Amino acid sequence: MRIVRGGEEGRKTLLRRQPLGEEKLPDEIWQATRAAVGDVATPEEAARKIVRDVRQEGDAAVLRYCEAFDGAAYSTLQLDDAERKTAYEEVDSDLVHALRFAAERIGAYHEQQRDHVLRTFESDGVGMVATAVGRAGINAPGTAVVYPSTVLMTVIPAKAAGVDEVLLASPADKEGRVSPLKLVAADIAGADGVFRMSGAQAVAAFAYGTESVPRVDIVGGPGNLFVTLAKRLVFGDVGIDALYGPSETIVIADSHADPVLCAADLLGQAEHDELATPILITTSADLAENVSEEVERQVKLLEREKVARSAFAARGGAVVVDSIDEAIALANEFAPEHLCLSVQDAEQWAGKVLNAGGVFIGERSPETLGDYTAGPSHAMPTMGSARFASPLGVHNFLKVSSRVGVDDDVLREIGPAAAKIARAEGFTAHARTIELRLGQPD
Repeated sequence: MRIVRGGEEGRKTLLRRQPLGEEKLPDEIWQATRAAVGDVATPEEAARKIVRDVRQEGDAAVLRYCEAFDGAAYSTLQLDDAERKTAYEEVDSDLVHALRFAAERIGAYHEQQRDHVLRTFESDGVGMVATAVGRAGINAPGTAVVYPSTVLMTVIPAKAAGVDEVLLASPADKEGRVSPLKLVAADIAGADGVFRMSGAQAVAAFAYGTESVPRVDIVGGPGNLFVTLAKRLVFGDVGIDALYGPSETIVIADSHADPVLCAADLLGQAEHDELATPILITTSADLAENVSEEVERQVKLLEREKVARSAFAARGGAVVVDSIDEAIALANEFAPEHLCLSVQDAEQWAGKVLNAGGVFIGERSPETLGDYTAGPSHAMPTMGSARFASPLGVHNFLKVSSRVGVDDDVLREIGPAAAKIARAEGFTAHARTIELRLGQPD
């Protein structure tokens, strides 16, 4: 594990970000992309072509790209209810129970969030009202690695917000089957429909509609680089929840931290994919060395050892700093998706965190709890967007309308100033709409 010393060196190396779309994709993925899409020079060009083709050709383009990327040839996109119900027969009952347990906690959290977010007000005839979007499309990635937790963490907040119809997109295997585990999660979460489709083509299908896929009001959920780029391309024609990049975790630790647990927490993110970011920031050079040794020991125990090693080689490591204050400052600048505080007086230090998708306070609160059963959605801001964005929640599926319904007294109070400003701007008709109501002659 790479170890650098000093905040400035950390900023230049491990904590340096790349702009979206400039990541170097593995040669195998890029070659497969060009084979499927054609002669494109960048990932953004590839995403743009996929979106354009789906918008113009509908189902045919979605099916073509799903076959090219997933190796899955099938003729219909939407799964019927029977396929979802029979999925329970293929999933261990204890795992079904665990998914239901997680769903209950996620649901309870987001119901509380809804009650908080949905507060409205009215005063002197003006106020606001929040309403849910009518239809949401959720991308649920994963075939080689199946993410039933992501289904729960994205569908349940939408349902808690009151979205009438929540549709799920999932890649299928070579036989055209969506993972039974994912289908069980979709049923538990309350998804209203499931479609066999993936990647940028799924985003485009939701955004513009096809013969089989209804157009949605908002596209949500994580995905690979092409999903993220496609969401950026369709934004404006449809709403999106956020632009999600690869998983990232910063662990801040002092000399009292357990190196075994620090290494485990870092590896818990490194095994996501080769582009994940696992970084330790510590005040102890000895701890950094011990964590490095532990990472090497523990990585050999992982099924996804190769993936975790690649993540550490590309973006992982440790930064040794002089103080926890400096560590917090670096973390606030980086604005990580996950920030784990393995320090004494962790609750006190948590009060100084300004920018993080999720803060995990103390060694008894591993980030993995947030992935599955804590309650808040694990779809969190990445790529530094925690400076201005929030984890996926009820608010992503709500919109606010202003309400103005004043009486004569309020009209007389606020109307003259509005008319005066309108005339100053040269908008005579604007001013007259008020002046006529106030009985002022032309």
